[in-house]
Parts: sequence; C-alpha cells; structure tokens
Amino acid sequence: MKKLATLKFILLLIFASPSILAQTSNPDKYKYEFTVAKDGSGDYKYIQDAIDDMRVFPLAPITLYIKNGIYTEKIELSENNTDVTFIGESVDKTIITFNDYSGRGQHIGTFNSHTAKISGNRFKAENITFENSAGAIGQAVALYVDADKAVFKNCKFLGNQDTIYLGGEYSRQLFENCYIEGTTDFIFGPATTVFKNCTIHCKSNSYITAPNTTKDKTFGFVFLDCNITTANDVTKVYLGRPWRYWAKSVFIKCQYPKQIAPEGWHNWGNIENEKTAFFAEYNCTGEGFKPTERVKWSRQLSDKEAKNYTLETIFNSCNPWKF
Repeated sequence: MKKLATLKFILLLIFASPSILAQTSNPDKYKYEFTVAKDGSGDYKYIQDAIDDMRVFPLAPITLYIKNGIYTEKIELSENNTDVTFIGESVDKTIITFNDYSGRGQHIGTFNSHTAKISGNRFKAENITFENSAGAIGQAVALYVDADKAVFKNCKFLGNQDTIYLGGEYSRQLFENCYIEGTTDFIFGPATTVFKNCTIHCKSNSYITAPNTTKDKTFGFVFLDCNITTANDVTKVYLGRPWRYWAKSVFIKCQYPKQIAPEGWHNWGNIENEKTAFFAEYNCTGEGFKPTERVKWSRQLSDKEAKNYTLETIFNSCNPWKF
C-alpha cells in the first residue's frame, strides 16, 4: 500500500501542470499586498501590472494600495481574481480613467467600453475615482461590475451615458457614500444593488436608472438616504425606465431637487412594461417629491413594505448565503 501511494504521488508530480505545482509547492511565495504609484515609489506604475501578478483564487485576501495619480489605463479584474481590495490614497486624486466608447472602434460596444471591469467576487474599493473621459458621445462605461458581494465606499464614478453597468443577474453590490454622475441611463443593469448615502448627479434631461431585473428577483436597484442633484441647465429628470419587463428600482428617504419629473417614471415607450415593472418610493423629500402626481403604475410603499428594505433582507433574497 505504501508503494502504491508513493507511485500515485510520483504520477501526480509528472502530470501536474507547472502552475499547479507552483501554487502547491510554495504557497508563501505569493504576495498579498501591492502598491501602485505613478512616480515609481511603489511596486508598480500601472494597476493592471499589479493585477496580473496577483495569485488567482488567493489563500488570503489581497490588498492593492493605489497612491495619488491619474492612471490612464483600461483595467480588468477577472472572475479568478477573488477577494481583492483596492484602497486609494484619496478619492479626488486617485483616478483611474480611460476614453473608450461604443462605436469608437470596430469591436467596441457598450459592454466593452469600460474603464474598469470588476468580475472577481468579494471585491472592495475605497477612495478611488473611476472615470470614462470620452465625453457626451454615446454609451461609455466607467465601471462594469458583475462581481458578487462587491462593495464600493467613498468612491466617485464620472461619466455621461451608461456610467455604471451593474452586471451579474444574481450578483449583489453595495455603493456607500459614493458620488455618481451621468446623463442617460447612467445606472443600469440586472444586479441587485443598494446605493446608501450616495449623491446621484444628473447632467442632462434624461433618465437616472435603467434596471434590467430578472423576473424571479424581489429587489433590483435600491437607493437609501441618497441625495439627487442636477446640473444648472437641467429641467426634467426621470427616476428611471425599464430596460426589461421586470425592472425594479426603489427610492427610500431620498432628497429630490425640483427638476425631478412630476410623473417620476417612464415606460420606455412600451405600455406592456407598466404591467410588470416595479418602480416605487417611500418617504422621500424635496421639491421634486410629488407622490400624487406620479404615474399610476408606480408605487408609494407602505410602512410595512418599507421595513423589508434592509441590507440583510435585500441581499439575502437574491442568493442563499449572506452578503
């Protein structure tokens, strides 16, 4: 039996790939802290170079410290890069920016126009600005995130149309104390996402949200205690419109400017959407909060219904494990 076990081990070594051998023979050789700095004072000058050197499916959480600077690069954290945290030195001076947009090249559309694509589960980011600098030229994504349990705190997202794509039909994401700006449908996608204590800045007469919620989900986009603001020349903004039949978007205890359209919501030119979309509000304030003038197919939540809009209830309704 001992000889047989030894033979199996030898065969494993012979046929194992180099990458497997590297990961099992010397796990301590992998780094779990990285520093990026434009001035050369860190481990890397470019964020993507640091990502490429990270161990996939790491044995411990990985932290990437990003020093102040403008990082003009298109970055991607793959689904294999789990448990990664980006920490910027300061939100206004740690900027990741790129200028792709839909139609810029033969193979660039909305979903690969991103500046940053985050697919690794349990991702976290703090004190970073994500920007698409293409300008008002059409769809141009600053952040594409389809990771589950992704958390963004004290971050900024700068763009115009389609600023943030919230992907992953069963992914859950949290944005807390963040600033998000855009023009049309600048918060869009199928994920279950909560925006808590965020500033949502509207730069044109258009639509804030375009949820693409799947039929079987209880929650789509939820805005808790957020402040909606507008540019000086804006006169009419809709809270949202349904990208797909079962779209869900809810604003709870948010502050509205007068520029919010009295009707509140739009059916995207399809009356059938009114039968299935779930657009609602609860105890919002400001000149733009006019519940009696909203479209008849939207909702004002009751006190009992509003009690279900907690982080635990929202996120645990989407997947069977805790956020």
